[in-house]
This record gives sequence, C-alpha cells and structure tokens, in this order.
Amino acid sequence: MNETACHAWHVAAGGRMVDFAGWDMPVQYSTIIDEHNAVRQAAGLFDIAHMGRIYFRGPDAAVVLDSIVTNDVISMEVGQVRYALVTNAAGGILDDVLVYRFPDFYLLVVNASNREKIVGWIEKNRDEFDVEVDDATLQQFMLAIQGPLAVEILSPHVEVDLTEIGYYSAVEMSVLGHPGLVSRTGYTGEDGFEVIVSNEQAVELWETLIADGKEQGLLPAGLGCRDTLRLEAAMPLYGHELNEQIDPYTAGLGFAVKLDAGDFIGQPAVAAAKEKKDRRKRVGLELEGRRIAREGAELILRDATIGEVTSGTFSPTLQKSIAMGYIDQEQSAVGTVLEVDIRGKRALATVVPLPFYKRA
Repeated sequence: MNETACHAWHVAAGGRMVDFAGWDMPVQYSTIIDEHNAVRQAAGLFDIAHMGRIYFRGPDAAVVLDSIVTNDVISMEVGQVRYALVTNAAGGILDDVLVYRFPDFYLLVVNASNREKIVGWIEKNRDEFDVEVDDATLQQFMLAIQGPLAVEILSPHVEVDLTEIGYYSAVEMSVLGHPGLVSRTGYTGEDGFEVIVSNEQAVELWETLIADGKEQGLLPAGLGCRDTLRLEAAMPLYGHELNEQIDPYTAGLGFAVKLDAGDFIGQPAVAAAKEKKDRRKRVGLELEGRRIAREGAELILRDATIGEVTSGTFSPTLQKSIAMGYIDQEQSAVGTVLEVDIRGKRALATVVPLPFYKRA
C-alpha cells in the first residue's frame, strides 16, 4: 500500500490504520465522536495526502481542463478554486474534483480511489494540445485543518494574512519558511484550509500544528469523522452518492455544470439529463430513533420501493440518525414520510432539507 509522509507519525500516535483506495490511512486516533466534535467546536487536522494532485502547465492547460470538466475553467481568475465533475460520454460521473488556478499553472485535485482512472482519462483525451501534465501525488503532502479555530492555529506559520483569503480561493505562499499552496477549502462543512507542501516538510508542519493547536482543542482526525462531518454537511462521496451511472443533475450538482462554457466530454448527455422529468433526486432523510440506515437500504412508500440509501450515520452534532439517498422525483418533497428497511426491519424516515448542518 501507499503511505503518506506522516504515516509513521499516525502509527506512533495509535492511529487505527485501514486500507483506503490503496493507501494505509488512519480511520481514527481517539474516537470518531471526539474527533468530529473537535472539528465542529475547535479544529481537526487531517492527513489527505492520498488525494490525487495533477498539475497542468503550458499554453493549452485551461483548454484541456475545459474539455474534461463540467465547470468553466477558461473564465477562472488567478486564485480561484472551482468544484467540477468529470463525466463520461454518457453523462455519468467519473469523479468530482477541484480545479485551482495559479499564475503559472492549474491544479486538479481528484479522489484517491479515482486518481489512476482520471490520469488515464486525461492522457486519452488530451489530443495534441500543448500542455504538460504532471501527477505529483506521491511527491507531495496535503493536509486539511478544519474548524472555527483553523485560521487562528494556522496563521502564525504562513506568510499571508489568512483572513484575506476568500472561500474557494488559493494562494502560493511560504509555509514554515518553505514553498506551499494554501486554499480555503474543505470537506467538513466548517471553515478551514487545505495545505500542500513537499514530502520533506510534511512531518515538521504536521507536528507544529499538533503542538500549537493542542491548547485550543485541536485533535488529529481520521477518515471516520471525515465521513460523519461531510454527511452532516450533505457533501456527496464518490462511490456512494456519485458513480458512473449517476448524472450531475440527478446528484443535485447542477451548480457545477456550465453547459454553455465549453464542449466538455459528455456535454450532450448531461444536457439531456437536465431536461429529464422522471430522474431520481438526492434527498436528505431523518430517521426515527437511533438506528442507522446503511448504504443500499431500501426506501419504501406504501409498500413500494422508491429508492435506496447511499450514506447514513448517527449525527454527533444533531444527535439524530440521518441519511442521504436517491428516490423517485414525485416522492421527494420535504416532509414526505417513508420507511427504511434496516436489516429486515422497517424504520420511519422523513425527507428533510439539505444540508443537515450548516455552520453559523
């Protein structure tokens, strides 16, 4: 398995390690609930170096990206970050990604489970464009510091005033005196930053933030609470809410599609999906009691199966059992009461607005 530059630290700190997309990653250090609450109330530090980082340089960098992703890359200003999707010719989602524009290059951050697939997709579709594509995932380290105190904890270690960086913006800057990239992005529903440095600087940065954030309540956080946090914030996860059979509009991600911007792969199919009246819809569900609806659980209305659960958990913040899933459009109205089949026994669930949690 691949290991991040902080792998030895995770093991020494008692992290429970699991295989995640071919990477040996910490799922938790203490408890998922403690780490989850630290992010909501103070800050959490995540090793996300397993995420793919693909750089595009050259005169046609923006053109190539515009042909691959659903959002508008050409119009991006320096320092902007945009959420986008990579779709196949049939309009299905190959991955959900972030596109960053810097003065001299573009950066595409992709999911760890899809990195090799997306690198191959880029190579297949780059044609004769004048662009240099570099997958730097194994040469770099990436962390996320998330939570209401993230600005306070990270600020002493960077050269730029972090309060001046807007949401979904990124800056090249010195981090602990070394070159780095810092973006105001995240996957938790909280304020925070994602930082990219070289592998050689990884442990120093990680240990510095752990030490400096301890008094403020920062905890190292694993993949377990990353999942509960993103679910509360209704952020889709590839392999659960997203896959190659689901189009962007069914997934509720139409905001990441600019049909009139560029001729991206799958554009005609995605445009057709937008007009479909009978497509399913991604919805939020609040369950009665504390039982958890897992992926694949059937959603039932008047004894007819109308959909299935894609993700579910007991929300540490809301103290409720919540889930996301896909159901038939005509049964998707907020307030609709359904049943969920949980291991052969049914539980009541109500369709509720997304996200479940939104920071103040």
